[in-house]
Amino acid sequence: MPEAPPLPPAYPQLAVSAAIFRDGRILLARRARSPARGFYSLPGGRVEFGEPLLTALHREVDEETGLKIDIIGLAGWREVLPAPSGGGHYLIMSFAARWIAGEPVVNQELDDFRWLPPGEFGNLNLTGGLPEVIEAARRLL
Repeated sequence: MPEAPPLPPAYPQLAVSAAIFRDGRILLARRARSPARGFYSLPGGRVEFGEPLLTALHREVDEETGLKIDIIGLAGWREVLPAPSGGGHYLIMSFAARWIAGEPVVNQELDDFRWLPPGEFGNLNLTGGLPEVIEAARRLL
């Protein structure tokens, strides 16, 4: 018998993401797994229990992209509520950051990367609220 997918936690999960800027462009990454599979978003992920937010952000960006970043400040947050069909409840703290070193590579988490001018996203499938978070991050720089 196929294994049933795990049930989402019965409580909200805290996550972090980074709006990483390099030479006037923002890094967008396409998610290779659920949640948000096939959508472009900012690199990031869940905060582990007892882990400071900025430590979690450096860890997640390194794990997902291999990039080294300089975190500038909190750009905003957004809440992702479970859909009627299921899913998790997330609170995502998004930070503005500058690229320091490294080049992103595709992996199990992210299957495409693009450095784009802010606001010039064409027909890409974006996660909800992404343009607003990017604009708030750009203003911090």
